[in-house]
Amino acid sequence: MSDHGGATERARRLASTVAGLVPPEHTLSGYLLRLSRPRFWLYLAGPVVVGVTYGAIGNGGTAALFAPLALALFAYFLLPANVFLYGINDAFDADIDEHNPKKDEDGREVRFRQHGLVLMVITFCGATGAMFIFVLPSVAAQVLALYYFLAVQYSAPPLRFKTTPFLDSASNGLYALPGVIAYTAVAGSAPPLAAVAGAWLWTMGMHTFSAVPDIEPDRAAGIRTTATFLGEGRTYAYCALCWLAAAVGFGAVDVRLGALLGLYPLLTVGVAVSDISADRAYWWFPIVNTVVGALLTMGGLWVMLYG
Repeated sequence: MSDHGGATERARRLASTVAGLVPPEHTLSGYLLRLSRPRFWLYLAGPVVVGVTYGAIGNGGTAALFAPLALALFAYFLLPANVFLYGINDAFDADIDEHNPKKDEDGREVRFRQHGLVLMVITFCGATGAMFIFVLPSVAAQVLALYYFLAVQYSAPPLRFKTTPFLDSASNGLYALPGVIAYTAVAGSAPPLAAVAGAWLWTMGMHTFSAVPDIEPDRAAGIRTTATFLGEGRTYAYCALCWLAAAVGFGAVDVRLGALLGLYPLLTVGVAVSDISADRAYWWFPIVNTVVGALLTMGGLWVMLYG
């Protein structure tokens, strides 16, 4: 067997071992784990890491990275916050998801189970995070309240932002808010407005790009989104503009941050002019976002340690 073949076989064995550690889908824990979208855990927890890192510069340094509040925020936004966010989403989208291929038996996501215990866990995960209001600085507590408002009203009546073109995109700034909360918790003051605007615009682009694979299922279900309104081609243009504006926002803080975020509009153009399908490209972004988040964090650590 070649070295490449041996490495492939070892990777398969490792994947099989890891899969064996995950509770089966029919169990409550296994279902909730899948409901929380593990591929997207870092979409909420990653901004916490970035926010803590940059908030700690000049405000406690490396010691602040491991402060109890910082660790608690990371733990909450890693799993319970995802259970709450996607639980609310799936509960109010149960009928719509009948037409969504991502929810098929061989799809990447599970269908919602209308079970009393499931609803109790989702509610508990939301209530647990709300307790941070009592230990956060007042500005961070207000941002946390905004996060909860958007997390619920994105999917739930009466506002249900996800069914209104452009409001669905704008309301997804909620994904940037854990970073704002974490930065403020460590630094004692809010992050630069340009960075917040850049992060918000980044989430708008990410949300709308992720809606491209759902254009046909959403249209079949009568759901109006930014992507169904614009169509695939113009949605790519919208995402590229959001991400270009995000790069400008971060560039106003530090030109190197802007250059890093400039990767996203380039990727969007690459997908738009190629024969790569949106539903395939969509699954690349958890990896891309993790790498970019790691580079942002390492950049902050470099400034912290070496000035």
